[in-house]
Amino acid sequence: MSKTIRIGGVPEHYNTPIHLAIESGAIENEGLKIEWKTYEGGTGEMREALLNNEVDICAILTEGIVSGILQGVPAKIISGYVKSPLIWGIHSGTENPIKDHKEIYDKKFAISRIGSGSHLMPIVDALNNDKKIDESQFHIINNLKSALVSLEKQETDVFYWEKYTTKPYVERGELKRIGEYVTPWPCFVLAAHNDIISERPKDISRVLRQIQRTSAMFMENEDAVDIVSKRFDIKKEDAAKWYHATEWATDGWVSNKMLKNVVYTLKAANIIDEMADTQQLVWQRNSI
Repeated sequence: MSKTIRIGGVPEHYNTPIHLAIESGAIENEGLKIEWKTYEGGTGEMREALLNNEVDICAILTEGIVSGILQGVPAKIISGYVKSPLIWGIHSGTENPIKDHKEIYDKKFAISRIGSGSHLMPIVDALNNDKKIDESQFHIINNLKSALVSLEKQETDVFYWEKYTTKPYVERGELKRIGEYVTPWPCFVLAAHNDIISERPKDISRVLRQIQRTSAMFMENEDAVDIVSKRFDIKKEDAAKWYHATEWATDGWVSNKMLKNVVYTLKAANIIDEMADTQQLVWQRNSI
């Protein structure tokens, strides 16, 4: 009888290798059954799911899970996943008078959840521009669809979301892109709830082996651009630009220096209260 593992992620192109690993039967061949969970609310929603033990493994934004673990989410980073940075599109409503990225720091921000990338990245962006955003400027809208409504009504002014996911809305005139922000570290890691780490470490290793194997194959797949374009309704030329700028992890290594950079930035931005030992963030595999 197959044992079930619940894996979650956003409905975006970055998770294509995970879907392919599931659909190919590679993980099932390891004696495991995967239950995929889609989180339209992004990293903030996945943090809540991990906190409530509603998911076992998530493909989650690096800064979101680091701050989450340090704020009590019972999880560990178990592997790198996407080694490239994320390009955030900075958006406003089409009728909003804001014209430029430089004008945003005193405005109202739409965010999917507290602790999500749409919440954390404006704070980090502001820090890097010697600005500060007050928590009262953030308004929770849950997901991209709700953000479109909020921005159109000008209940909020600014929304950070992955550039290629929002590009169709920009091209249709439903959103206005006023800038971009590139995450200063690898954008996604894989994180697991502490319970499955302690109870089923070998099963986690089996899942990681197949995700990493499929990621390596995907990076060599001549049809990868077509796969992404069709699955996520992205123009082929945009899928090509994104794909050729993106690299996935093919092993479980997580850079301690990278984690120190994240912790330092989160502390400087007052997202976390104090510096922390990065070793507590990562699954220590000595026991298996």
